[in-house]
Amino acid sequence: MEPSIAAEELYPIAVLIDELKHEDVTLRLNAIRRLSTIALALGSERTRTELIPFLEDSLDDEDEVLTVLAEELGKFVPYVGGSEYANVLLIPLETFAGVEEPFVREKAVESLDKVCVEMSREQVEEHFMPLIKRLTSAEWFTNKVSVTALFPTVYEKVSDESKASLRQLYSQLVYDDAPMVRRAAATHLTLLIPHIERELIVSEIVPWFMFLAQDDQDSVRLLTIDILIAIAESLGAERAREQLFDQLKKLFADKSWRVRYMVADRFEALAVAVSAGDEVVLKEGFVPAMVKLLKDSEAEVRTVIAKQVPGFCQLVDAETVIQEIMPGIEELVDDQSQHVRAALATKISGLAPILGKEDTIKYLLPMFLQMLKDEFPEVRLNIICKLEQVNKVIGIDLLSQSLLPAITQLAQDKQWRVRLAIIEYIPLLASQLGVEFFDTQLRDLYMAWLRDSVYSIREAASENLRNLTKVFGVEWAQSTIMPKVIEAGENPNYLYRMTSIAAATTLAGEVTVDVIKNSIVPFLDGMVGDPIPNIRFTVARSYESVSLLARAKAAAEEERSAAESMISDIILPSLEKLKTDEDVDVRFYADKSLKAIG
Repeated sequence: MEPSIAAEELYPIAVLIDELKHEDVTLRLNAIRRLSTIALALGSERTRTELIPFLEDSLDDEDEVLTVLAEELGKFVPYVGGSEYANVLLIPLETFAGVEEPFVREKAVESLDKVCVEMSREQVEEHFMPLIKRLTSAEWFTNKVSVTALFPTVYEKVSDESKASLRQLYSQLVYDDAPMVRRAAATHLTLLIPHIERELIVSEIVPWFMFLAQDDQDSVRLLTIDILIAIAESLGAERAREQLFDQLKKLFADKSWRVRYMVADRFEALAVAVSAGDEVVLKEGFVPAMVKLLKDSEAEVRTVIAKQVPGFCQLVDAETVIQEIMPGIEELVDDQSQHVRAALATKISGLAPILGKEDTIKYLLPMFLQMLKDEFPEVRLNIICKLEQVNKVIGIDLLSQSLLPAITQLAQDKQWRVRLAIIEYIPLLASQLGVEFFDTQLRDLYMAWLRDSVYSIREAASENLRNLTKVFGVEWAQSTIMPKVIEAGENPNYLYRMTSIAAATTLAGEVTVDVIKNSIVPFLDGMVGDPIPNIRFTVARSYESVSLLARAKAAAEEERSAAESMISDIILPSLEKLKTDEDVDVRFYADKSLKAIG
Protein backbone atom coordinates (compact mmCIF):
# COMPACT_ATOMS: atom_id res chain seq x y z
CA MET A 1 0.00 0.00 0.00
CA GLU A 2 1.30 3.45 -0.97
CA PRO A 3 2.20 5.79 1.93
CA SER A 4 -0.28 8.61 2.52
CA ILE A 5 -0.50 11.90 4.38
CA ALA A 6 -3.36 13.54 6.25
CA ALA A 7 -5.05 16.59 4.68
CA GLU A 8 -4.26 18.81 7.66
CA GLU A 9 -0.55 18.24 7.02
CA LEU A 10 -0.65 19.66 3.49
CA TYR A 11 -0.13 23.28 4.52
CA PRO A 12 3.53 22.88 5.54
CA ILE A 13 4.32 21.30 2.15
CA ALA A 14 4.45 24.65 0.43
CA VAL A 15 6.75 25.87 3.15
CA LEU A 16 9.04 22.87 2.64
CA ILE A 17 9.22 23.46 -1.09
CA ASP A 18 10.14 27.09 -0.48
CA GLU A 19 12.85 25.94 1.95
CA LEU A 20 14.30 23.63 -0.72
CA LYS A 21 14.94 26.74 -2.83
CA HIS A 22 16.08 28.94 0.04
CA GLU A 23 19.59 30.41 -0.02
CA ASP A 24 20.13 29.44 3.63
CA VAL A 25 21.94 26.06 3.67
CA THR A 26 20.49 25.06 7.05
CA LEU A 27 16.93 25.53 5.79
CA ARG A 28 17.66 23.49 2.66
CA LEU A 29 19.16 20.71 4.77
CA ASN A 30 16.11 20.59 7.02
CA ALA A 31 13.82 20.52 4.00
CA ILE A 32 15.73 17.67 2.38
CA ARG A 33 15.53 15.62 5.58
CA ARG A 34 11.75 16.02 5.30
CA LEU A 35 11.51 15.14 1.60
CA SER A 36 9.46 12.08 2.47
CA THR A 37 6.71 14.42 3.74
CA ILE A 38 6.61 16.21 0.39
CA ALA A 39 6.60 12.88 -1.44
CA LEU A 40 3.70 11.60 0.67
CA ALA A 41 1.72 14.74 -0.07
CA LEU A 42 2.40 14.61 -3.81
CA GLY A 43 1.78 10.89 -4.20
CA SER A 44 4.02 8.46 -6.03
CA GLU A 45 3.16 9.59 -9.59
CA ARG A 46 3.79 13.29 -8.96
CA THR A 47 6.92 12.37 -6.98
CA ARG A 48 8.25 10.56 -10.06
CA THR A 49 7.20 13.19 -12.59
CA GLU A 50 7.66 16.40 -10.58
CA LEU A 51 9.70 16.05 -7.38
CA ILE A 52 12.55 13.90 -8.76
CA PRO A 53 13.03 16.15 -11.84
CA PHE A 54 12.92 19.18 -9.54
CA LEU A 55 15.69 17.67 -7.43
CA GLU A 56 17.70 16.92 -10.58
CA ASP A 57 17.51 20.60 -11.51
CA SER A 58 18.79 21.52 -8.04
CA LEU A 59 22.02 19.53 -8.28
CA ASP A 60 24.24 22.60 -8.35
CA ASP A 61 24.28 23.01 -4.58
CA GLU A 62 26.47 22.92 -1.50
CA ASP A 63 28.32 19.63 -0.92
CA GLU A 64 26.71 19.29 2.49
CA VAL A 65 23.26 19.55 0.94
CA LEU A 66 24.08 17.09 -1.83
CA THR A 67 25.41 14.58 0.71
CA VAL A 68 22.14 14.59 2.64
CA LEU A 69 20.09 14.49 -0.57
CA ALA A 70 22.06 11.51 -1.90
CA GLU A 71 21.47 9.67 1.38
CA GLU A 72 17.73 10.45 1.43
CA LEU A 73 17.17 9.21 -2.12
CA GLY A 74 18.33 5.77 -1.06
CA LYS A 75 15.22 5.54 1.12
CA PHE A 76 12.87 6.79 -1.61
CA VAL A 77 11.82 3.58 -3.34
CA PRO A 78 8.46 3.39 -1.45
CA TYR A 79 7.68 7.03 -2.32
CA VAL A 80 8.11 6.64 -6.08
CA GLY A 81 5.68 3.72 -6.22
CA GLY A 82 7.78 0.80 -5.07
CA SER A 83 10.48 -1.28 -6.74
CA GLU A 84 8.62 -1.20 -10.07
CA TYR A 85 9.60 2.47 -10.48
CA ALA A 86 12.91 2.43 -8.59
CA ASN A 87 14.82 3.19 -11.79
CA VAL A 88 13.69 6.86 -11.68
CA LEU A 89 16.05 7.36 -8.76
CA LEU A 90 19.07 6.26 -10.76
CA ILE A 91 19.42 9.46 -12.79
CA PRO A 92 20.09 11.91 -9.92
CA LEU A 93 22.15 9.33 -8.02
CA GLU A 94 24.30 8.65 -11.07
CA THR A 95 25.07 12.37 -11.24
CA PHE A 96 25.93 12.43 -7.53
CA ALA A 97 28.27 9.46 -8.04
CA GLY A 98 30.43 11.58 -10.29
CA VAL A 99 30.84 14.74 -8.25
CA GLU A 100 34.18 15.77 -6.85
CA GLU A 101 33.31 15.69 -3.15
CA PRO A 102 34.03 12.16 -1.76
CA PHE A 103 31.29 12.29 0.90
CA VAL A 104 28.64 12.97 -1.74
CA ARG A 105 29.90 10.10 -3.90
CA GLU A 106 30.00 7.76 -0.92
CA LYS A 107 26.36 8.42 -0.02
CA ALA A 108 25.32 8.20 -3.65
CA VAL A 109 26.95 4.78 -4.00
CA GLU A 110 25.31 3.56 -0.79
CA SER A 111 21.92 4.72 -2.09
CA LEU A 112 22.49 3.16 -5.53
CA ASP A 113 23.31 -0.09 -3.77
CA LYS A 114 20.07 0.08 -1.77
CA VAL A 115 18.03 0.83 -4.89
CA CYS A 116 19.68 -2.04 -6.77
CA VAL A 117 18.69 -4.46 -4.01
CA GLU A 118 15.05 -3.37 -4.42
CA MET A 119 15.05 -3.83 -8.19
CA SER A 120 14.15 -7.03 -10.03
CA ARG A 121 16.63 -8.86 -12.25
CA GLU A 122 14.89 -7.49 -15.34
CA GLN A 123 15.13 -3.92 -14.03
CA VAL A 124 18.80 -4.34 -13.17
CA GLU A 125 19.50 -5.67 -16.67
CA GLU A 126 17.52 -2.88 -18.31
CA HIS A 127 18.45 0.11 -16.15
CA PHE A 128 21.40 -0.63 -13.87
CA MET A 129 23.71 -2.34 -16.35
CA PRO A 130 23.71 0.72 -18.66
CA LEU A 131 24.49 2.90 -15.61
CA ILE A 132 27.46 0.67 -14.76
CA LYS A 133 28.72 0.95 -18.34
CA ARG A 134 28.35 4.73 -18.42
CA LEU A 135 30.19 5.22 -15.13
CA THR A 136 32.96 2.79 -16.13
CA SER A 137 33.48 4.51 -19.47
CA ALA A 138 33.31 8.07 -18.10
CA GLU A 139 36.25 10.36 -18.72
CA TRP A 140 36.48 11.67 -15.15
CA PHE A 141 38.03 9.40 -12.52
CA THR A 142 35.36 10.11 -9.89
CA ASN A 143 32.72 8.14 -11.83
CA LYS A 144 35.07 5.17 -12.13
CA VAL A 145 35.98 5.25 -8.46
CA SER A 146 32.31 5.22 -7.49
CA VAL A 147 31.26 2.42 -9.81
CA THR A 148 33.75 -0.09 -8.37
CA ALA A 149 31.64 -0.34 -5.21
CA LEU A 150 28.49 -1.25 -7.17
CA PHE A 151 29.74 -4.41 -8.88
CA PRO A 152 29.25 -6.94 -6.02
CA THR A 153 25.54 -6.17 -5.61
CA VAL A 154 24.81 -5.97 -9.35
CA TYR A 155 26.78 -9.15 -10.09
CA GLU A 156 24.41 -11.22 -7.98
CA LYS A 157 21.31 -10.04 -9.85
CA VAL A 158 22.16 -10.47 -13.55
CA SER A 159 22.48 -13.26 -16.13
CA ASP A 160 25.68 -15.13 -16.91
CA GLU A 161 26.10 -13.08 -20.07
CA SER A 162 25.83 -9.85 -18.11
CA LYS A 163 28.22 -11.20 -15.48
CA ALA A 164 30.82 -11.73 -18.19
CA SER A 165 30.20 -8.16 -19.31
CA LEU A 166 30.65 -6.92 -15.74
CA ARG A 167 33.97 -8.75 -15.40
CA GLN A 168 35.14 -7.16 -18.63
CA LEU A 169 34.13 -3.73 -17.35
CA TYR A 170 35.87 -4.35 -14.02
CA SER A 171 38.99 -5.37 -15.91
CA GLN A 172 39.04 -1.90 -17.48
CA LEU A 173 39.02 -0.39 -13.99
CA VAL A 174 41.82 -2.66 -12.78
CA TYR A 175 44.04 -1.63 -15.69
CA ASP A 176 43.01 2.04 -15.63
CA ASP A 177 45.74 4.66 -15.97
CA ALA A 178 44.62 6.60 -12.88
CA PRO A 179 46.02 5.30 -9.55
CA MET A 180 42.86 6.46 -7.76
CA VAL A 181 40.76 4.15 -9.95
CA ARG A 182 43.12 1.21 -9.47
CA ARG A 183 43.01 1.76 -5.70
CA ALA A 184 39.20 1.70 -5.75
CA ALA A 185 39.20 -1.40 -7.97
CA ALA A 186 41.61 -3.18 -5.61
CA THR A 187 39.56 -2.18 -2.57
CA HIS A 188 36.23 -3.51 -3.86
CA LEU A 189 37.61 -6.55 -5.66
CA THR A 190 37.78 -8.23 -2.26
CA LEU A 191 33.97 -7.99 -2.03
CA LEU A 192 33.43 -9.15 -5.61
CA ILE A 193 35.60 -12.30 -5.46
CA PRO A 194 33.19 -14.39 -3.28
CA HIS A 195 30.52 -14.01 -5.99
CA ILE A 196 32.72 -15.30 -8.83
CA GLU A 197 33.05 -18.94 -9.87
CA ARG A 198 36.31 -20.65 -8.83
CA GLU A 199 37.55 -21.40 -12.35
CA LEU A 200 36.96 -17.83 -13.39
CA ILE A 201 38.98 -16.67 -10.41
CA VAL A 202 41.98 -18.58 -11.74
CA SER A 203 41.61 -17.43 -15.34
CA GLU A 204 40.53 -13.81 -14.73
CA ILE A 205 40.94 -12.61 -11.16
CA VAL A 206 44.43 -13.99 -10.48
CA PRO A 207 45.90 -12.01 -13.43
CA TRP A 208 44.27 -8.87 -11.99
CA PHE A 209 45.87 -9.60 -8.65
CA MET A 210 49.29 -10.17 -10.23
CA PHE A 211 49.02 -6.87 -12.08
CA LEU A 212 47.92 -4.89 -9.02
CA ALA A 213 50.52 -6.56 -6.79
CA GLN A 214 53.24 -5.18 -9.06
CA ASP A 215 51.75 -1.71 -9.34
CA ASP A 216 54.22 1.14 -9.10
CA GLN A 217 52.03 2.78 -6.44
CA ASP A 218 52.45 1.30 -2.95
CA SER A 219 48.95 2.55 -2.07
CA VAL A 220 47.66 0.02 -4.65
CA ARG A 221 50.01 -2.84 -3.76
CA LEU A 222 49.11 -2.77 -0.07
CA LEU A 223 45.46 -3.39 -0.97
CA THR A 224 46.34 -6.66 -2.70
CA ILE A 225 46.93 -8.38 0.65
CA ASP A 226 43.19 -8.56 1.28
CA ILE A 227 42.63 -9.65 -2.34
CA LEU A 228 45.06 -12.53 -1.84
CA ILE A 229 43.23 -13.63 1.32
CA ALA A 230 39.87 -13.49 -0.50
CA ILE A 231 41.25 -15.52 -3.43
CA ALA A 232 42.71 -18.13 -1.08
CA GLU A 233 39.43 -18.45 0.79
CA SER A 234 37.57 -19.00 -2.51
CA LEU A 235 40.09 -21.29 -4.24
CA GLY A 236 41.35 -23.19 -1.23
CA ALA A 237 44.82 -22.99 0.24
CA GLU A 238 46.56 -25.47 -2.07
CA ARG A 239 45.45 -23.87 -5.33
CA ALA A 240 46.07 -20.42 -3.91
CA ARG A 241 49.69 -21.38 -3.13
CA GLU A 242 50.17 -22.67 -6.65
CA GLN A 243 48.94 -19.41 -8.11
CA LEU A 244 50.03 -16.75 -5.63
CA PHE A 245 52.75 -17.84 -3.23
CA ASP A 246 55.68 -16.52 -5.25
CA GLN A 247 54.05 -13.11 -5.41
CA LEU A 248 53.25 -13.25 -1.69
CA LYS A 249 56.94 -13.75 -0.92
CA LYS A 250 57.67 -10.57 -2.85
CA LEU A 251 55.08 -8.71 -0.80
CA PHE A 252 56.73 -9.97 2.41
CA ALA A 253 59.88 -8.10 1.39
CA ASP A 254 58.29 -5.20 -0.47
CA LYS A 255 60.44 -2.07 -0.68
CA SER A 256 57.61 0.05 0.72
CA TRP A 257 57.12 -0.03 4.48
CA ARG A 258 53.41 0.65 3.95
CA VAL A 259 53.03 -2.63 2.06
CA ARG A 260 55.04 -4.49 4.70
CA TYR A 261 52.83 -2.85 7.33
CA MET A 262 49.73 -4.29 5.66
CA VAL A 263 51.37 -7.70 5.37
CA ALA A 264 52.23 -7.57 9.07
CA ASP A 265 48.75 -6.40 10.02
CA ARG A 266 47.14 -9.33 8.15
CA PHE A 267 49.86 -11.88 8.89
CA GLU A 268 47.81 -14.40 10.86
CA ALA A 269 44.91 -14.19 8.39
CA LEU A 270 47.36 -14.72 5.50
CA ALA A 271 48.91 -17.72 7.23
CA VAL A 272 45.53 -19.33 7.90
CA ALA A 273 44.20 -18.71 4.38
CA VAL A 274 47.29 -19.80 2.45
CA SER A 275 48.66 -22.61 4.63
CA ALA A 276 45.45 -24.18 5.95
CA GLY A 277 47.58 -25.68 8.71
CA ASP A 278 50.27 -27.14 6.44
CA GLU A 279 53.33 -27.26 8.72
CA VAL A 280 55.83 -27.21 5.87
CA VAL A 281 54.31 -24.08 4.35
CA LEU A 282 54.20 -22.39 7.74
CA LYS A 283 57.78 -23.24 8.68
CA GLU A 284 59.37 -22.62 5.28
CA GLY A 285 57.26 -19.70 4.13
CA PHE A 286 55.71 -17.84 7.02
CA VAL A 287 58.09 -18.31 9.95
CA PRO A 288 61.05 -16.70 8.12
CA ALA A 289 58.76 -13.88 7.02
CA MET A 290 57.64 -13.22 10.59
CA VAL A 291 61.23 -13.24 11.86
CA LYS A 292 62.16 -10.72 9.21
CA LEU A 293 59.18 -8.49 10.01
CA LEU A 294 60.02 -8.59 13.72
CA LYS A 295 63.35 -7.02 12.75
CA ASP A 296 61.89 -4.59 10.21
CA SER A 297 63.58 -1.21 9.95
CA GLU A 298 60.27 0.64 10.48
CA ALA A 299 58.81 0.86 13.98
CA GLU A 300 55.26 0.91 12.58
CA VAL A 301 55.81 -2.50 10.99
CA ARG A 302 57.33 -3.94 14.17
CA THR A 303 54.37 -2.58 16.14
CA VAL A 304 51.72 -4.39 14.10
CA ILE A 305 53.65 -7.65 13.73
CA ALA A 306 54.09 -7.73 17.52
CA LYS A 307 50.30 -7.87 17.83
CA GLN A 308 50.20 -10.87 15.48
CA VAL A 309 52.70 -12.97 17.43
CA PRO A 310 50.38 -15.06 19.70
CA GLY A 311 47.83 -15.73 16.97
CA PHE A 312 50.46 -16.91 14.50
CA CYS A 313 52.40 -18.89 17.09
CA GLN A 314 49.29 -20.97 17.75
CA LEU A 315 49.64 -22.28 14.20
CA VAL A 316 53.15 -23.70 14.70
CA ASP A 317 54.69 -25.97 17.31
CA ALA A 318 56.28 -24.65 20.50
CA GLU A 319 59.77 -25.77 19.46
CA THR A 320 59.62 -23.61 16.34
CA VAL A 321 58.40 -20.68 18.42
CA ILE A 322 61.28 -21.05 20.88
CA GLN A 323 64.06 -21.65 18.38
CA GLU A 324 63.12 -19.31 15.55
CA ILE A 325 60.58 -16.70 16.67
CA MET A 326 61.51 -16.10 20.30
CA PRO A 327 64.85 -14.38 19.54
CA GLY A 328 63.02 -11.75 17.51
CA ILE A 329 60.50 -11.25 20.29
CA GLU A 330 63.31 -10.81 22.82
CA GLU A 331 64.70 -7.99 20.71
CA LEU A 332 61.34 -6.21 20.77
CA VAL A 333 61.39 -6.19 24.57
CA ASP A 334 64.30 -3.75 24.30
CA ASP A 335 63.03 -2.01 21.15
CA GLN A 336 63.93 1.67 20.93
CA SER A 337 60.30 2.54 20.15
CA GLN A 338 58.02 2.69 23.17
CA HIS A 339 55.03 2.02 20.90
CA VAL A 340 56.54 -1.27 19.76
CA ARG A 341 57.16 -2.30 23.36
CA ALA A 342 53.63 -1.27 24.36
CA ALA A 343 52.13 -3.29 21.49
CA LEU A 344 54.18 -6.33 22.48
CA ALA A 345 53.11 -5.91 26.11
CA THR A 346 49.47 -6.34 25.13
CA LYS A 347 50.19 -9.67 23.44
CA ILE A 348 53.24 -11.30 24.98
CA SER A 349 51.17 -12.95 27.72
CA GLY A 350 49.30 -14.86 25.02
CA LEU A 351 52.42 -16.96 24.43
CA ALA A 352 52.19 -18.56 27.89
CA PRO A 353 49.46 -21.10 27.03
CA ILE A 354 51.37 -21.98 23.85
CA LEU A 355 54.71 -22.56 25.59
CA GLY A 356 53.46 -24.28 28.74
CA LYS A 357 54.67 -23.80 32.30
CA GLU A 358 58.28 -24.90 32.00
CA ASP A 359 59.11 -22.93 28.87
CA THR A 360 57.10 -19.93 30.03
CA ILE A 361 59.25 -19.74 33.16
CA LYS A 362 62.44 -20.24 31.15
CA TYR A 363 61.81 -17.94 28.19
CA LEU A 364 58.79 -15.75 28.77
CA LEU A 365 58.99 -14.84 32.44
CA PRO A 366 62.31 -12.94 32.16
CA MET A 367 60.86 -10.81 29.36
CA PHE A 368 57.63 -10.33 31.27
CA LEU A 369 59.43 -9.10 34.39
CA GLN A 370 61.71 -6.88 32.34
CA MET A 371 58.71 -5.16 30.76
CA LEU A 372 57.21 -4.64 34.20
CA LYS A 373 60.19 -2.38 34.84
CA ASP A 374 59.91 -0.50 31.54
CA GLU A 375 60.30 3.27 31.84
CA PHE A 376 57.20 3.83 29.69
CA PRO A 377 54.05 3.52 31.89
CA GLU A 378 51.86 2.14 29.10
CA VAL A 379 54.15 -0.85 28.70
CA ARG A 380 53.84 -1.72 32.39
CA LEU A 381 50.08 -1.18 32.36
CA ASN A 382 49.62 -3.41 29.31
CA ILE A 383 51.59 -6.17 31.01
CA ILE A 384 49.62 -5.93 34.23
CA CYS A 385 46.23 -5.94 32.54
CA LYS A 386 47.13 -9.23 30.80
CA LEU A 387 48.44 -10.86 33.96
CA GLU A 388 45.72 -13.49 34.07
CA GLN A 389 47.04 -15.50 31.11
CA VAL A 390 50.48 -15.95 32.67
CA ASN A 391 49.02 -16.52 36.12
CA LYS A 392 46.97 -19.45 34.81
CA VAL A 393 50.10 -21.10 33.44
CA ILE A 394 52.77 -20.54 36.12
CA GLY A 395 50.95 -19.23 39.21
CA ILE A 396 51.21 -15.88 40.92
CA ASP A 397 54.06 -16.72 43.30
CA LEU A 398 56.68 -16.39 40.60
CA LEU A 399 55.31 -13.03 39.56
CA SER A 400 54.56 -11.31 42.83
CA GLN A 401 58.15 -10.45 43.73
CA SER A 402 58.49 -8.23 40.65
CA LEU A 403 54.84 -7.33 40.25
CA LEU A 404 54.56 -5.35 43.48
CA PRO A 405 57.33 -2.84 42.70
CA ALA A 406 55.82 -2.21 39.28
CA ILE A 407 52.37 -1.59 40.75
CA THR A 408 53.80 0.69 43.42
CA GLN A 409 55.69 2.71 40.85
CA LEU A 410 52.63 3.07 38.64
CA ALA A 411 50.46 3.99 41.61
CA GLN A 412 52.75 6.90 42.41
CA ASP A 413 53.37 8.01 38.83
CA LYS A 414 53.40 11.79 38.38
CA GLN A 415 50.86 11.50 35.55
CA TRP A 416 47.43 11.21 37.14
CA ARG A 417 46.06 9.33 34.14
CA VAL A 418 48.59 6.59 34.77
CA ARG A 419 47.50 6.38 38.39
CA LEU A 420 43.88 6.26 37.21
CA ALA A 421 44.64 3.40 34.81
CA ILE A 422 46.26 1.23 37.47
CA ILE A 423 43.32 1.85 39.82
CA GLU A 424 41.00 0.42 37.19
CA TYR A 425 43.08 -2.77 37.04
CA ILE A 426 43.23 -3.29 40.80
CA PRO A 427 40.02 -5.42 41.03
CA LEU A 428 41.39 -7.66 38.26
CA LEU A 429 44.70 -7.95 40.06
CA ALA A 430 42.94 -8.57 43.36
CA SER A 431 41.02 -11.52 41.95
CA GLN A 432 44.28 -13.06 40.73
CA LEU A 433 46.56 -12.19 43.65
CA GLY A 434 44.16 -13.19 46.40
CA VAL A 435 42.98 -11.50 49.57
CA GLU A 436 46.13 -12.18 51.60
CA PHE A 437 48.43 -10.56 49.06
CA PHE A 438 46.07 -7.61 48.65
CA ASP A 439 45.72 -6.99 52.39
CA THR A 440 49.43 -7.19 53.10
CA GLN A 441 50.83 -5.47 50.02
CA LEU A 442 48.19 -3.36 48.28
CA ARG A 443 45.54 -2.27 50.78
CA ASP A 444 47.42 0.72 52.18
CA LEU A 445 48.40 1.77 48.69
CA TYR A 446 44.81 1.57 47.57
CA MET A 447 43.48 3.53 50.54
CA ALA A 448 46.07 6.23 49.84
CA TRP A 449 44.28 6.86 46.54
CA LEU A 450 41.27 8.02 48.55
CA ARG A 451 43.50 10.92 49.64
CA ASP A 452 44.94 11.67 46.20
CA SER A 453 45.16 15.33 45.20
CA VAL A 454 43.24 14.67 41.96
CA TYR A 455 39.47 14.33 42.24
CA SER A 456 39.20 11.76 39.42
CA ILE A 457 41.59 9.47 41.29
CA ARG A 458 39.63 9.74 44.53
CA GLU A 459 36.36 9.14 42.68
CA ALA A 460 37.70 6.08 40.85
CA ALA A 461 39.12 4.65 44.07
CA SER A 462 35.73 5.07 45.77
CA GLU A 463 33.85 3.46 42.90
CA ASN A 464 36.22 0.52 42.76
CA LEU A 465 35.55 -0.39 46.38
CA ARG A 466 32.35 -1.97 45.12
CA ASN A 467 34.30 -4.19 42.72
CA LEU A 468 36.76 -5.19 45.43
CA THR A 469 33.86 -6.14 47.68
CA LYS A 470 32.51 -8.34 44.90
CA VAL A 471 35.89 -10.08 44.73
CA PHE A 472 36.59 -10.56 48.45
CA GLY A 473 33.12 -10.54 49.98
CA VAL A 474 31.04 -8.50 52.44
CA GLU A 475 32.80 -9.71 55.58
CA TRP A 476 36.14 -8.57 54.19
CA ALA A 477 34.71 -5.15 53.34
CA GLN A 478 33.23 -4.77 56.84
CA SER A 479 36.38 -5.78 58.68
CA THR A 480 39.05 -4.34 56.39
CA ILE A 481 37.71 -1.46 54.31
CA MET A 482 35.03 0.15 56.47
CA PRO A 483 37.40 0.96 59.34
CA LYS A 484 39.73 2.69 56.88
CA VAL A 485 36.85 4.64 55.33
CA ILE A 486 35.65 5.75 58.76
CA GLU A 487 39.19 6.77 59.65
CA ALA A 488 39.38 8.86 56.48
CA GLY A 489 36.23 10.66 57.64
CA GLU A 490 38.29 12.26 60.40
CA ASN A 491 40.83 13.81 58.03
CA PRO A 492 41.29 17.57 58.53
CA ASN A 493 40.97 18.14 54.79
CA TYR A 494 37.26 18.40 53.97
CA LEU A 495 37.84 17.05 50.43
CA TYR A 496 39.08 13.77 51.84
CA ARG A 497 36.13 13.64 54.23
CA MET A 498 33.82 14.02 51.23
CA THR A 499 35.63 11.16 49.52
CA SER A 500 35.09 8.96 52.57
CA ILE A 501 31.34 9.67 52.38
CA ALA A 502 31.33 8.76 48.68
CA ALA A 503 33.25 5.57 49.46
CA ALA A 504 30.82 4.55 52.20
CA THR A 505 27.85 5.24 49.94
CA THR A 506 29.40 3.19 47.16
CA LEU A 507 30.00 0.27 49.53
CA ALA A 508 26.34 0.34 50.51
CA GLY A 509 25.54 -1.02 47.07
CA GLU A 510 27.36 -4.30 47.80
CA VAL A 511 27.05 -4.95 51.54
CA THR A 512 24.14 -6.27 53.59
CA VAL A 513 21.43 -4.32 55.41
CA ASP A 514 23.15 -5.22 58.67
CA VAL A 515 26.43 -3.58 57.56
CA ILE A 516 24.54 -0.51 56.36
CA LYS A 517 22.76 -0.20 59.69
CA ASN A 518 25.70 -0.89 61.99
CA SER A 519 28.58 0.72 60.09
CA ILE A 520 27.63 3.03 57.23
CA VAL A 521 24.67 4.92 58.71
CA PRO A 522 26.39 5.61 62.08
CA PHE A 523 29.38 6.91 60.12
CA LEU A 524 27.18 9.23 58.07
CA ASP A 525 25.30 10.32 61.17
CA GLY A 526 28.58 11.38 62.73
CA MET A 527 29.18 13.72 59.78
CA VAL A 528 25.84 15.57 60.08
CA GLY A 529 27.38 18.23 62.32
CA ASP A 530 30.45 18.81 60.16
CA PRO A 531 31.36 22.52 59.96
CA ILE A 532 31.67 22.46 56.15
CA PRO A 533 28.33 22.87 54.30
CA ASN A 534 29.56 20.74 51.37
CA ILE A 535 30.02 17.84 53.77
CA ARG A 536 26.56 18.26 55.22
CA PHE A 537 24.71 18.35 51.91
CA THR A 538 26.79 15.37 50.69
CA VAL A 539 25.57 13.48 53.76
CA ALA A 540 21.99 14.51 52.92
CA ARG A 541 22.37 13.15 49.41
CA SER A 542 23.99 9.94 50.69
CA TYR A 543 21.12 9.33 53.10
CA GLU A 544 18.76 9.08 50.13
CA SER A 545 20.93 6.53 48.32
CA VAL A 546 21.58 4.45 51.43
CA SER A 547 17.90 4.38 52.43
CA LEU A 548 16.72 3.25 49.02
CA LEU A 549 19.47 0.63 48.82
CA ALA A 550 18.60 -0.73 52.25
CA ARG A 551 14.95 -1.08 51.31
CA ALA A 552 15.84 -2.77 48.03
CA LYS A 553 18.15 -5.24 49.78
CA ALA A 554 15.73 -6.11 52.57
CA ALA A 555 14.32 -9.46 51.45
CA ALA A 556 13.40 -11.12 54.75
CA GLU A 557 10.89 -9.64 57.19
CA GLU A 558 13.61 -9.15 59.80
CA GLU A 559 15.75 -7.18 57.33
CA ARG A 560 12.80 -5.03 56.27
CA SER A 561 12.09 -4.22 59.89
CA ALA A 562 15.75 -3.35 60.53
CA ALA A 563 15.87 -1.14 57.44
CA GLU A 564 12.71 0.78 58.35
CA SER A 565 13.77 1.25 61.97
CA MET A 566 17.15 2.57 60.82
CA ILE A 567 15.44 5.03 58.47
CA SER A 568 12.87 6.20 61.00
CA ASP A 569 15.16 6.30 64.07
CA ILE A 570 18.37 7.72 62.56
CA ILE A 571 18.11 8.91 58.97
CA LEU A 572 14.84 10.85 59.05
CA PRO A 573 15.66 12.77 62.26
CA SER A 574 19.05 13.69 60.84
CA LEU A 575 17.49 14.89 57.61
CA GLU A 576 14.93 16.95 59.55
CA LYS A 577 17.83 18.56 61.33
CA LEU A 578 19.61 19.27 58.06
CA LYS A 579 16.38 20.67 56.63
CA THR A 580 16.72 23.59 59.04
CA ASP A 581 20.42 24.13 58.29
CA GLU A 582 21.66 27.68 57.76
CA ASP A 583 23.03 26.78 54.32
CA VAL A 584 20.53 26.85 51.46
CA ASP A 585 22.14 23.93 49.56
CA VAL A 586 22.06 21.74 52.65
CA ARG A 587 18.38 22.52 53.15
CA PHE A 588 17.65 21.81 49.49
CA TYR A 589 19.25 18.35 49.46
CA ALA A 590 17.81 17.43 52.86
CA ASP A 591 14.31 18.27 51.62
CA LYS A 592 14.91 16.37 48.38
CA SER A 593 16.06 13.27 50.28
CA LEU A 594 13.10 13.42 52.66
CA LYS A 595 10.69 13.46 49.74
CA ALA A 596 12.51 10.60 48.00
CA ILE A 597 12.58 8.41 51.11
CA GLY A 598 8.92 9.15 51.82
